[in-house]
Amino acid sequence: MTTPPEIEKEEGVPFLKDAPVAPADPALVANLQAANLPADDLAEPGRTFFAYETLDGRPVGFGGYELQGEHVLIRSVVVLPEVRGKRIGRNILPLLLFRAHEAGAKRAWLLTTSAPDFFYRAGFKPVERTEAPASILATRQASSLCPASAVLMTREISF
Repeated sequence: MTTPPEIEKEEGVPFLKDAPVAPADPALVANLQAANLPADDLAEPGRTFFAYETLDGRPVGFGGYELQGEHVLIRSVVVLPEVRGKRIGRNILPLLLFRAHEAGAKRAWLLTTSAPDFFYRAGFKPVERTEAPASILATRQASSLCPASAVLMTREISF
């Protein structure tokens, strides 16, 4: 079987594919830590992570979520340094939201200190923490790993 060539969308961004990745995957952990994203609770129950690559197999990033019933906490979307600035993140996020939707999520939540503009452009809106369900606020990321200055954002997931 031959490897498919890298195929780009009309705007010049490569199509991506995802594959589940173990929370202890060394590349996942190293890239999260290098991007100063939370990695202390990766192996706890309820976390799902994916590795993303181009159709020809070039790794481009990682993403994950914690499912809380119909709510999902999007965590740690990270684009590999060598492909940052090439609009890869805007292709990872919809794939990750699709996987969360397949798992039963209807609304996505996230906390960010460094990328609120990116997520805003992807349809997320900033909200007060009092608007989040208790299950989201009880996650380790929301309760202790992210600083109080992190922006809480949400959006509906529909496909």
